[in-house]
Amino acid sequence: MKVLSTLKFVAYTPANNNTVEATRRRKLVAKIEEQLALAANPDYQPTKIKRVKDAEGNVEKVEVAKRIKRWWSATADGKVNLTVRYGSKPIEFAKGKNAIELDNEEQVAATLLKVKEAVNEGEFDALIEAQLSANKKPVK
Repeated sequence: MKVLSTLKFVAYTPANNNTVEATRRRKLVAKIEEQLALAANPDYQPTKIKRVKDAEGNVEKVEVAKRIKRWWSATADGKVNLTVRYGSKPIEFAKGKNAIELDNEEQVAATLLKVKEAVNEGEFDALIEAQLSANKKPVK
């Protein structure tokens, strides 16, 4: 008992990271990480594992390139519009406003880092919830 008496014991309380909000945050942060990699390297293509049957019916696991779309695009006046997407649709920050205007493409990575920080702090929870509730079909 000499060794155990030198240790400090406390009550263990596990962090609850399985809430709906935490799951949504992790999903959005993963997509932001992909966009950050795409901003750093335009040739970035993540891969995924796909199961494919050959002519004999055997199933193989094949690594294929994952299709990824950029969240930003240049406008006619030289500015860059950056959208943040949850699912297939851009998140609406205010009524009718779903993009962040930037002066040039060099600001994309810095802005994505700020957005990632905001997601981790929970600032996007209400925006994601509003988008999901707007996309739900009414029950008949």
